[in-house]
Amino acid sequence: MITEVITEVTDGIAVWRMNRVDTRNAITDNKMIDDLVSLAEQAQKDSQIRVIILTGNGPAFSSGGNVKKIRAEMTESDKTPHELATWYREGIQRIPRAFQALDVPIIAAVNGPAIGAGCDLTCMCDMRIAAESARFAESFVKLGIIPGDGGSWLLPRAVGLAKASEMAFTGDPIDAQEALKFGLVSKVVADDKLIDEAMALAKRIAVNPPVSVRMTKQLIREGQQTDLDTHLQTAAVMQAVSHRTDDHREAMNAIFDKRQGEFKGR
Repeated sequence: MITEVITEVTDGIAVWRMNRVDTRNAITDNKMIDDLVSLAEQAQKDSQIRVIILTGNGPAFSSGGNVKKIRAEMTESDKTPHELATWYREGIQRIPRAFQALDVPIIAAVNGPAIGAGCDLTCMCDMRIAAESARFAESFVKLGIIPGDGGSWLLPRAVGLAKASEMAFTGDPIDAQEALKFGLVSKVVADDKLIDEAMALAKRIAVNPPVSVRMTKQLIREGQQTDLDTHLQTAAVMQAVSHRTDDHREAMNAIFDKRQGEFKGR
């Protein structure tokens, strides 16, 4: 039996490997959706997980939609538009909602093509590192459909409105270097160095107080949707909480003691 997502956790760093090589890690299959949502929900509750790396097994990060199932939906299904909308809400749209609710930082290690919903999946992550073989396409228009998984909300926040519009209106792919130019990824590395680079970034995050990291992610996400005054009020409350954590005391003591802090997430 195929395991949709292979997971491992080492020193607070979780690695999630999508493992449907036969479909190039399509994420529209129900089991893949269930597993990604379940992993996000578990990580949110697990104070031991400090950073997550998401990648794909095989030559692709994710092909996005399973085109065979999309075609079957077109030719064999009798779902009404209302039923199809519900199918999206109860299916793939669960992933962006689960990732948005997750306070643990996620790094997408893009090991190959990230197409359609696969491209949007990278945008659901907080950071993206690309292998030289990676390419990205907001390709829904090529199938005569639209980004039903939240891509029209996610992609402009990653690359800006003009570039997101170009990608979505043309459906044309961009390579890793162009993705770097427009800020879709922060780094491009050789294919065989991808996981090492992602792990190095994860370790730089994991050494910090985990409560502070989680609250910082909350603030960054919240700040995308609120005005400055509301954001500052939220930041003041979170800062007050952080001042009373054991990890804050440990961080200050470590600075004055000239040593690495040992943080417990309290």
